[in-house]
Amino acid sequence: MEQKTEQMHITKDTTIGEIVDKHPEVVETLMSYGVHCVGCHVSPFESLEMGFKGHGMTDDDVESAVRELNKVIGKSPKAKKESKEFDLSGATVTLTEKAAGKIKEILKQEKKQALRVSVKPGGCSGFTYGLELDDKTGENDIVIEDKGVKLFIDKPSMAKLNGANIDYLDSLQGAGFKISNPNAHSSCGCGSSFG
Repeated sequence: MEQKTEQMHITKDTTIGEIVDKHPEVVETLMSYGVHCVGCHVSPFESLEMGFKGHGMTDDDVESAVRELNKVIGKSPKAKKESKEFDLSGATVTLTEKAAGKIKEILKQEKKQALRVSVKPGGCSGFTYGLELDDKTGENDIVIEDKGVKLFIDKPSMAKLNGANIDYLDSLQGAGFKISNPNAHSSCGCGSSFG
């Protein structure tokens, strides 16, 4: 008798942050189970079981959900490759003239050399963008210069940002940087995270 076994990519003890980082394709499934906090400040440290039980699920519900999540992962085109497996030699992130001008203004005012752009697990869709001023590159950084502005981007973030464009918007509703990312398959309603 042939026995079919399912490959377990995640377990009830896997942290939500690790799941979202390695398997962003399951964010919608997690949300369908009522777990809308996939990007909240607790999720990077909270196990899947803790998250589900915090939303009132029973042990049987948790087991069923873990099986369903593993099915979704198993059906995805390929398991996510680590960013070091990507060829990032031709990777780009571009700036609009307005964004470049605003970044130059801020860098001069704060006496910094570059804008660090990063992608971190968080937000309701799985990932959030980080923007901060920096003077030093890390050994894992890619340095891009566009329109006279240096951008420092770590390799894992670059794998998620390749082809993105950064703009600066100033309107009656507010001002800030907007990232248009061709790698974002979904975003939350407030626009502060993507998956």
